[in-house]
Amino acid sequence: MTTATPAVNDPRTGDSKPATGTTTLEDSAGADSQPATRGKTSIADGVVEKIAGMAAREVSGVHALGGGLARTLGAVRDRVPGGRPNVTRGVKVEVGERQTAIDLDIVVEYDVPITDVASDIRENVIAAVERMTGLEVVEVNIAAVDVHLPFDEEEDDDEARVQ
Repeated sequence: MTTATPAVNDPRTGDSKPATGTTTLEDSAGADSQPATRGKTSIADGVVEKIAGMAAREVSGVHALGGGLARTLGAVRDRVPGGRPNVTRGVKVEVGERQTAIDLDIVVEYDVPITDVASDIRENVIAAVERMTGLEVVEVNIAAVDVHLPFDEEEDDDEARVQ
């Protein structure tokens, strides 16, 4: 006894094919899809800010991040018992679904080429953010807001002794 297999129209080509009893959906998120493609991952702005801030601080020639007022307030906050350094100071980001843009305010050491420091920061920040988040970094804008002079260190030491 032979059984006939019913014909099914292929919606993409209009051709008639025999039905096999299984259905495969190419774009489905069902049991046949890879686990990595099921669901959605969102990354908060603060996560990207922390990664970018840490990566920028690792670059030689960077004294600090943030403008004058932000650094002053941050220094006071850092001295409070139990306080910890704010790695997002001087970092602003915009995060989309697949891309991010980063703005950094930096203080560079005196006698260091600012363009070289900025280039090194861009490389380090882009590598760190893309590696850790999978987001494409479309731009890293850097504003050199101050230069740390050698005698500025002495002033910081005087403030630390008088408390």
